[in-house]
Amino acid sequence: MKFAKMRSLNTLRLAQIGQSTRSMQLSSARRQIHATPLQATDGVFKELTEMRVRTPWVEALRKRKEGDINAEEGRTVSKTLADRALTPKKMSDSYHRVVIPLAKDPWLLDTYLNAQGHIRLGTIFMDLDALSGVIAYKHTGENVMTVTAAVDRITIKHPLKELCDLELSGQVTFATGRSSMEISIQVGKAPKEGFQAKKEDILLTCAFTMVSLDPNTKKPMPISPVEVNSPEEKRLFTLGERNYIAKKSQAKIGLRKQTPNDEESDLIHSMWLKQLEYHVIHLSDMITPTADPNNPLCKPPNTYYMSTTTLHSSQIMQPQYRNRHNFMIFGGYLLKSTFELAFCAAAAFSHSRPTFVSLDPSTFENPVPVGSVLYLTATVAYTEPSNGIRPLSSPDGAPNSSGEPESEKEGQTRVQIRIDSKVRNVEHGETKPTGQFNYTFLVDKVVNVVPQTYSEFMIWVDARRRVERVRETTGAGRREGGGNEDRVTE
Repeated sequence: MKFAKMRSLNTLRLAQIGQSTRSMQLSSARRQIHATPLQATDGVFKELTEMRVRTPWVEALRKRKEGDINAEEGRTVSKTLADRALTPKKMSDSYHRVVIPLAKDPWLLDTYLNAQGHIRLGTIFMDLDALSGVIAYKHTGENVMTVTAAVDRITIKHPLKELCDLELSGQVTFATGRSSMEISIQVGKAPKEGFQAKKEDILLTCAFTMVSLDPNTKKPMPISPVEVNSPEEKRLFTLGERNYIAKKSQAKIGLRKQTPNDEESDLIHSMWLKQLEYHVIHLSDMITPTADPNNPLCKPPNTYYMSTTTLHSSQIMQPQYRNRHNFMIFGGYLLKSTFELAFCAAAAFSHSRPTFVSLDPSTFENPVPVGSVLYLTATVAYTEPSNGIRPLSSPDGAPNSSGEPESEKEGQTRVQIRIDSKVRNVEHGETKPTGQFNYTFLVDKVVNVVPQTYSEFMIWVDARRRVERVRETTGAGRREGGGNEDRVTE
């Protein structure tokens, strides 16, 4: 009897302990649920992601299998698209504005900050491409496929000096009825409700070229032209037209079609002669030239051969970064990836923290499929120290308000990084180039890059031509907003 009572008492105690343990676990689970805010982001602002990704990946896979059977239906859709009316549209019809509440939402801000607490420009670039897609579809409608063809230029205007809510806004500013359109976007400090953004609050401006395609045949589709109804709209349209003509003419004078001119040939020869001074080159020992200990003109410690500046990266393309049509990676992710590799290349080259100046006109040659492998190669293509023959930001030698040449003060160098990208399927049986991206940074050191091979000299000449075109189109190609003090952007 006594033994039965003890067993009953032990059973009761175990039950009480079990109930207490379950209560603690439940309480702990509740605390974790309440302590951790919901975060669902692929690095792009949620409002823009919802407009870009509308179908779960597993559902997109199922629909693609069904779509392989419905080819006849696809041809009917294509015929309907070709017959649709293309009436002119106002620029304001495509206007779209998004405010990213970075100052109000610390968890959202988490996805935009780097290790130093500065705004990650690569994340902003993803938002820019996502916004350009939203604007493009407001102009074209939902039935066509719109892809990013080129980034005409991203330029820092006034670096942010404090963390704040950001306003992203833009509209179609150039479209003539062909398949392409230019979209102008600006990013700035969000103004108070009912007010316009001040000029000094504009962080950056950019222009994207988008192309509309038939979703089945992938051939270009004509779109509605834009109307011009005010002097400001006329200015924007004229600027877009000028950019369109410039891109056409630049394609005709590329190095694949036009050899280096007399001035460029003289510069190449001059650099080659300088390298002869750096080294004694023996015809019998062309692989590893030996330095001449008696020559005071040996290669300076701040001069680097282009071949030593290269960085590589490779990554598999996951469906979380797909575009609106599900099976290709959206352009913003490529901009982020290329920017961050370019930043690393500039930092490794200069042994300093680079400051972003601009993304020069860059093209997307081929789409990047989900599931493929993306290969990126970064190379320091061109440098222009502040004590160079003609600083990039001041072609006519005019001083700025501080009495020094524009942003290149003593001890600074503009560094242009070229990113070459290619994509391969997982089996690595097919390779395609996907685009070339050209980033310019400012570093607080005097450093120089020197090409050695013919291919490297062509990379150098191509980069120098880009610098010259920036001078011609922007007057100076300057980075406005002064130096690096108190910046909260990379």
